[in-house]
Amino acid sequence: MVETTEYLGLANCCKLSNGAIEAIVTADVGPRIIRCGFVGGDNVLGECPENAVSTDLGEWKPYGGHRLWHAPEAIPRSYVPDNDPIDCEAIGDSAVRLTQPVEPPTGIRKAMAVALAPDGARVTVRHKLTNTGLWPVELAPWALTIMHGGGTAIIPQEPYISHDDCLLPARPLVLWHYTDLSDPRLAIGPRFLRLSTDTALEEPQKVGVANKQGWAAYLRGQTLFVKQFPYHDDATYPDGGCNCETYTAGDFMELETVGPLRTLEPGQAAEHVETWALFQGVEAGDDEASLDAALRPLLVRLEA
Repeated sequence: MVETTEYLGLANCCKLSNGAIEAIVTADVGPRIIRCGFVGGDNVLGECPENAVSTDLGEWKPYGGHRLWHAPEAIPRSYVPDNDPIDCEAIGDSAVRLTQPVEPPTGIRKAMAVALAPDGARVTVRHKLTNTGLWPVELAPWALTIMHGGGTAIIPQEPYISHDDCLLPARPLVLWHYTDLSDPRLAIGPRFLRLSTDTALEEPQKVGVANKQGWAAYLRGQTLFVKQFPYHDDATYPDGGCNCETYTAGDFMELETVGPLRTLEPGQAAEHVETWALFQGVEAGDDEASLDAALRPLLVRLEA
């Protein structure tokens, strides 16, 4: 079901629902998914309608929820304001396509197709960047999801293999200039890399990895949000080889994935697909072993 609604003070929104979960997108700005959650439940996505970043191109607002950028990050290129109306087209009775006007400074057109599964708690998000300019542009589709604060981002480690069986490195762990590995919000263990929000700690913290396991998650209370995404061994990724990143500052949290870095000739497009899943009643416990025991059967269900 697709219906018109208002959300976060934005009048022209579309709500998709299959009876189990719902997603709300807006045609007033974006493209943005500004709500995703179980029907009648909390928004698993973050909401920050008052935040803003001033740039030479104008005021960029995160609004909250899920958005599409092109990597690598730079000011003002990444922060081209997207505060104007976009086209929102219904696709059947369970999907919408959001298409932004061309960004004048970059010549890039952003589009996002959002589709709910017929039943259950699954969403597919297709991201597309098209070069409408007159010259080639190097970029990577970058899908950023602002999460409801108060939870923990979870990125899987590569499977353990002993030194006797494998001598080569498994993947890069990428750090920013402001990354602090002693930060209490960050936990790196044998099974997972975890980053939590903390309202008392406003200093930004970010890490990135080459995530070959194809999933990352966010746990808040007993609600688990999982996004699945591809890793291409033969591709080049931005940010030192990252296809999965997470960032926090205070109560703000982003769970991000990145597609391969490509040079788009005029008229060419790059696409990046995420599949989302929601789970309720997840008893994760207090350590890595209990978290692994809680996640493993859910991930098996997603692969079935």
